[in-house]
Amino acid sequence: MKKHYWIVLISIFTIAVMINCIAWNSTEFCDFYVAEIFPVWLNTYGRLTSLFSFSVGEFMIVLGIALLGVAVILGFITTVFLLLRPHSLLTKKIRAAAGKYYSVFACILACVTLVMTLNCFPLYHCSTFEDKYMNATEREYSFDELASLRDYIVLKVNTLSRELERDADGFAVYRGNMEQTARESMQKLGNKYSQLAGYYVVPKELCFSNFMSQQSMRGYYFPFSMEANYNGVMTSLNKPSTMCHELAHTKGFIYEDEANLIGFLACVESDDPYFQYSGYLSVLNYIDNDFYNATGKNREVYDTHIKIASEVRRDNRFLTEEARKTMEEKAVIKTETVEKAASEFINTNLLMNGIPEGSLSYAKVVGLLMEYYDGDFDSLPGTVAPGEEYFLVENEN
Repeated sequence: MKKHYWIVLISIFTIAVMINCIAWNSTEFCDFYVAEIFPVWLNTYGRLTSLFSFSVGEFMIVLGIALLGVAVILGFITTVFLLLRPHSLLTKKIRAAAGKYYSVFACILACVTLVMTLNCFPLYHCSTFEDKYMNATEREYSFDELASLRDYIVLKVNTLSRELERDADGFAVYRGNMEQTARESMQKLGNKYSQLAGYYVVPKELCFSNFMSQQSMRGYYFPFSMEANYNGVMTSLNKPSTMCHELAHTKGFIYEDEANLIGFLACVESDDPYFQYSGYLSVLNYIDNDFYNATGKNREVYDTHIKIASEVRRDNRFLTEEARKTMEEKAVIKTETVEKAASEFINTNLLMNGIPEGSLSYAKVVGLLMEYYDGDFDSLPGTVAPGEEYFLVENEN
């Protein structure tokens, strides 16, 4: 039995290592994998985890921490008995129990490694959305082209902000099933981009959304459960674009900038004004900051362009003051500590998977937007009623 166990364990780790080695050295293999094999996991394992109303991935993380805690405690107890009573019958029983537990723990770790490999790591080395669908050019875009696109997006958010239903406190109201609309919006986009066609998992709100807010994170793709998860306590206008962003990951688009673009496109091409507004808001910070930097941080030049409406300023935030207060009240660890640790983890993960920009890769969506609208800059509308308020948007993340 022990021989068979070691054969299985080593085989699982070997398969995971082999897939990773091939993935790092062959884009063709990764493209084949994403097109032919990855959808199998989505349509089987993804469908299975979608049957649960809660985030299976979140549960698995909690369970993993608990199992690791037991392993540490069991190791401590075993060491103590070996030092104090090395030859006793009780020590032998504890060692035997610990051995069985560590065998199961090692098997679980091997399976998690394999699942992470199958559902995540090769995706970092395949052709990007840009390579497949955008016919990218190497040309540099002019300041006027950036300004034209920035003004167009500001005009869209200013206009859409006035079209939404709002409650007594002025917050935009959504009536309907947002998760289903996100799936339908992505399926609609699949008519244009083939890799996005087909089945979508159900986006799920995380139970530990307050902890997620401490990390300034809007959503997570959990490869080990094939789930698209979102922060439930952030302002609702962040949710449509975040759901679509995370759903893009489940279709094999793992880079954050391309998931940002796909989330944007799914929302703005939706028939739902709430989703459209969320889509334009999702890129507003990035492009407005890039535009301001392109002016040389010259406020006089910046002020000559379309001004961002005060209603948009109120909508364009990560948390309400009430939600932020609740987050701090429930915090077990200081937000600054959590945010720093999360940032280091994300950067390390991205760097290890061949993304040298780390978390800065999110902002690369501006370059993709410029490519997407290439050729249309002169036709983009760029006027707004005079006297509109404006402000310089700062990134939350």
